[in-house]
Amino acid sequence: MSGPKGLSMAYCHTCKVTLCTSLVVPGFCSLIPFFYFHLLVYRHYSLMCDGILPVTILSYPPTIIFFSVVLFHSYYSIMFRSVVRRQAKDIAFGESARARMQKGVTRAVAAVATTMGPKGRNVIIEQQYGSPRVTKDGVSVARAIDFEDHFENMGAQLLKQVCNQTNDLAGDGTTTAAVLVDSIFGEGLKCIARGTNPIDMKRGMDVAVQYVQTSILKQARQVNDHSQIVRVATISANGDTTVGEMIGQAMEKVGRDGVITTKEGNTTETELEVVEGMKIDRGFSSPYFVTDPKAQKVELENAYVLVHSKKISSIHTLLPALNFVVQQNRPLLIIADDVESEALTTLILNKLQGKLKVCCVKAPGFGDTKEGMLLDISIFTGAKLLGAEGSSVDLDADNFDHTILGNVKKVTVSKDEAVILNGGGDAAAVQSQVELLRELAKNEPTQYNREKLQERLAKLSGGVAVIKVGGASEVEVGEKKDRVIDAVCATRAAVQEGIVPGGGVALLRASVELEKVANNETLTRDQRTGVQIIRNAIRLPAMRIAANAGKEGAVVVEKILEQTDAAVGYDAATDRYVNMFDAGIIDPARVVSVALNDASSVASLMMTAEAAVVQSAPEKKEKDAKKKSADDVEEEEEDVFNGSGLY
Repeated sequence: MSGPKGLSMAYCHTCKVTLCTSLVVPGFCSLIPFFYFHLLVYRHYSLMCDGILPVTILSYPPTIIFFSVVLFHSYYSIMFRSVVRRQAKDIAFGESARARMQKGVTRAVAAVATTMGPKGRNVIIEQQYGSPRVTKDGVSVARAIDFEDHFENMGAQLLKQVCNQTNDLAGDGTTTAAVLVDSIFGEGLKCIARGTNPIDMKRGMDVAVQYVQTSILKQARQVNDHSQIVRVATISANGDTTVGEMIGQAMEKVGRDGVITTKEGNTTETELEVVEGMKIDRGFSSPYFVTDPKAQKVELENAYVLVHSKKISSIHTLLPALNFVVQQNRPLLIIADDVESEALTTLILNKLQGKLKVCCVKAPGFGDTKEGMLLDISIFTGAKLLGAEGSSVDLDADNFDHTILGNVKKVTVSKDEAVILNGGGDAAAVQSQVELLRELAKNEPTQYNREKLQERLAKLSGGVAVIKVGGASEVEVGEKKDRVIDAVCATRAAVQEGIVPGGGVALLRASVELEKVANNETLTRDQRTGVQIIRNAIRLPAMRIAANAGKEGAVVVEKILEQTDAAVGYDAATDRYVNMFDAGIIDPARVVSVALNDASSVASLMMTAEAAVVQSAPEKKEKDAKKKSADDVEEEEEDVFNGSGLY
């Protein structure tokens, strides 16, 4: 019998049980249905033969044996077929493979590009759970796209890679990168079809990209005041002045290296919360340390700080420090890998009896990051890091040196975090560590480690600002949060490497200078073709912004290039040609440069691909074959019908 979705089913009339013979569980579990069936048979004969069971399966009637063999055969044949299907692959070669990938890229970019510019549109994304998501964030749109055709989906996934990489490195410019990929890939395929060598063409593209990046750096202006920071943030937040002003305030309070985080708020208004001092993402080890039961927080003032990189299990390890702290009648904050067993119990008892004000906090981070964060805490508080590898400093009961303890003016600890205010560390030592972390972050090749170094730098050098995004609905909060995150990243990039005219003007001006390179006789013909592809591509962002505003992109570009002032561009929001710096329409130089570099890199890889391997889709082929067969039948019926002269 046939079950749901074509599964083979077997019905046992005696036990009134239906068995599925098509479900596959790999390995040992795949034998369960077969053995289960024989258990049922044993049950039948136990009832039919007064509890006397057959000795072997051969003792069963022939019908039962036959049914067992059929069940076993159908089960494993289906299992084998499913394994074969999972392993099957489809391969496309040459122009066919590239064309199908390009179709996927073009379809995905069509959705992403609608969000570009101040008059770009929203995109509504269906979610597996909850309400559809409304967003104007290019990378969010790209991440949501998957196609049924595997070759088209391969192109879309490579586009997604460009957007993700641009977003990770620059924090913005994902839509620009998507538009550039589509143009470079599409123009490149046309040139290859006309006989252009793809390798030489790629070399020409690399030359052009380097030239454009140099031009962008020349156009860049440094961000020096609060108003420019607000402008950059406002543009990146799609013209939301409230968000722009809030990011400007946050950066002003925590510094350029300070931590600015974003989370969903509980009200309809977007709020800014600034935490001054060093924030540790770990709370108290036990609620018995709480000093404010109503707020469920520990508050210690003028406290000593002990920092240890190892686990503390024995109270004898802490006795020298505890005796000194009790004599001084001051609180103690212990930050260690962990405090457990006897040590934790003794500290809690002394705290509850009022003999000692103390709080234990588990060290933040993992692995090397944990060691680094403990070092930062010790420098910030003036403590010495105990238990570190290669360190000779430790707690000594006979000759206790109180200088191993740090000092803080105030520390507040909740169940999730601790905030240390006014650490007693040497200012010169803190500044030296800040410079070291800044240099390490600059030279760190991996994204994860670089982010961790930047996080350490921010916590040590400034405070922590939290933007709580509010809204009238969950959908509105999600859309606004995307814009705030983009704006924060773009603003930080602008502060680091400067700003250029926005609205695609910086790339547009670079395209004019690129004409000289395109006519360079030292390059081969195919290399000059590659330069020309980049030149045409970097004009498209300005054209797309104008098109989204209802204008003819080519006409707008020509009018911009007619201007003698290189900073003049098209303001799509007001439909005027203005000085982009004066109007506050600016982009971080890093965003523009990274977007072009990532787009060119991935587009070049797709152009030079000669084969594409994807998962086979036999189900889709069967559906297409059935559909084609049905269409043929309909055409034949229509021919017969029309030939009969009936209407």
